[in-house]
Amino acid sequence: MTDAETPTPSQGDAAQPPTDADGAEPRQGEAAATATHGVGPWPGGPDAWPDDPRYDRELLENGDTRNVVDGYRYWSMDAIVADLDEKRHPFHVAIENWQHDLNIGSIVRSANAFLAAEVHIIGKRRWNRRGAMVTDRYQHVRHHEDVDAFAAWARDAGLPVIAVDNVEGSVPVDRAELPEACVLLFGQEGPGLSPEAIEAATGVVEITQYGSTRSINAASAAAVIMYEWCRRWA
Repeated sequence: MTDAETPTPSQGDAAQPPTDADGAEPRQGEAAATATHGVGPWPGGPDAWPDDPRYDRELLENGDTRNVVDGYRYWSMDAIVADLDEKRHPFHVAIENWQHDLNIGSIVRSANAFLAAEVHIIGKRRWNRRGAMVTDRYQHVRHHEDVDAFAAWARDAGLPVIAVDNVEGSVPVDRAELPEACVLLFGQEGPGLSPEAIEAATGVVEITQYGSTRSINAASAAAVIMYEWCRRWA
């Protein structure tokens, strides 16, 4: 069985806000994410506020220090999610979660940055949100009890599963086929993907390396693969 944690329901000519200078567990990243970015109250006070339902009156009054791009400054969270939903990419991101890996939050953050359709957590329901820097609030997250449940979901959705691991038989991603609609499946730091996950995959890809280390950080690998998908399809 699976269950989706789905946020509620395009970006037109919105009023332009002032811009930045830089253009489970509690979400520990929120304070860090807002420490150096943000804008103050909308200039001119309430009389100057834009007449647009996407804008959050509390943010207009007090300022917006969230970790969002300038185009979404002062928008409500629901409005941002609804706008993202209009243009999400057709690739999904799935992550095995058996050890409460710190990398999961960072992978979720990258999934948001590259506009994945949905994130799938396989295994333990509680996952380490620290690296997500609050981006999971803008991302659809679905939980699957185990690999079998996840594989059944992917099969029903008609989505091929592309596992990412440097195991025997894996194909360098720069030479591999990455379908436009697919699920990119990532393992954990250290053990990588479970044998069950690799067995459930349609194909397995790896990232070509040139140094002495056998593998790179799981979150870094996920970002590389997502970028490669976007380079081809976005």
